[in-house]
Amino acid sequence: MATPVEAPGGATLWQAGWYAYAHRLASPNFGPRPADASIDLIVLHSISLPPGRYGGQEVQQLFTNTLDWTAHPYFMQIAGAQVSSHFYIRRGGELWQFVSCDDRAWHAGQSHYRGRGNCNDDSVGIELEGLEGGPFEDAQYEALSCLCAALAQRYPITHVAGHEHVAPGRKQDPGAGFAWNRLHNALAWPGAYFPDGVLTQHSA
Repeated sequence: MATPVEAPGGATLWQAGWYAYAHRLASPNFGPRPADASIDLIVLHSISLPPGRYGGQEVQQLFTNTLDWTAHPYFMQIAGAQVSSHFYIRRGGELWQFVSCDDRAWHAGQSHYRGRGNCNDDSVGIELEGLEGGPFEDAQYEALSCLCAALAQRYPITHVAGHEHVAPGRKQDPGAGFAWNRLHNALAWPGAYFPDGVLTQHSA
């Protein structure tokens, strides 16, 4: 089972919704959660800018409204977008945080899951550097499982789903390349926490 270790120097693992092991880069794209929100859902995404190119700073720039829309033809398709995610995990496992988990990030868009709409209200968004449907790296699974375990210590997490599950037909990430069984086995969470059909019988 993945368990978060103690924060560096004995510091608290969480401070006002910011995780001690993440590089902090504050995004202006956030807002307050509803007063009655229960932060019980983790939504997983995949992202690369431009699609399939890894290692640059474009994702950080997108989430902080500093991306040069003219730098690549693809960027003109998303020009003016104001979006954010709580976390971003790079191919090597490096972890970034843009919005306090106590606040509402703008990652899920129009969405519905476990009988509730507006998933941004009560979810934590995690972006994995990758291509929709493609594979992810060992270091990303390790960072993700530790982060999920830490989130579950801080918030009443009972669900983890992909963007494709909260916005079916509109979104398809992280896609078929994401190994749900691997995350389930690392966390040892109940199978009911995961979307229907993503776990094999052995893993569930």
